[in-house]
Parts: sequence; structure tokens; C-alpha cells
Amino acid sequence: MTDASHALSALADPTRRRVFERLAESPASVAEITRGLTVSQPAVSQHLKVLREAGLVTGTPKGASTVYRIDPAGLGPLRQWLDRFWDAQLEAFARVVDEDKP
Repeated sequence: MTDASHALSALADPTRRRVFERLAESPASVAEITRGLTVSQPAVSQHLKVLREAGLVTGTPKGASTVYRIDPAGLGPLRQWLDRFWDAQLEAFARVVDEDKP
């Protein structure tokens, strides 16, 4: 599985996406993330484990808890995968514009 595939698979779960989106706002502990969700702390921890394994988040120990944040390096492969489609669409648009020129 490629890094982009791993990331897409990890983000396929709606709750996991909400955890990821929460971390995009600011770093947070499991307890802080759980407050905004309707799942338990152990469930949030499991979702964070999947996101860590996909390279999308990192955790830094802080006292008795861990603070999680988005890992920008992990977003690179996903961004490259998406950019392929964006580049192809821009090229197709440019061809259409060029064809319409008198």
C-alpha cells in the first residue's frame, strides 16, 4: 500500500476524519479531542493509532498525557497524489481554452 493509499484508508472512517479535522484546528490530548465527539477516550485512542500508523499525526508526551498534532510530512504523499489530478485538470482546461481561441 502506498503512503497516499494508507492515508486515504485512514481518513475513510468518518470519526477518524473528525479527529483529524479537530487536530487541524490545534494540537490536543485524547481527553480534549474526546470532548468534541460522541465516542469514548479508548475509541479516540484507537483512531489516533490508525492516524499515527498512516503518518498523518504525531504525538508528544506532555506530563501524564500525549499531545497530538497533524504531521505535515505525512501529508506530503497525499498532497502529491491529489496534485496529479489537479495538474491534469488544469492541462485539460488549458487545451479547451486554446481550442476556443480564434
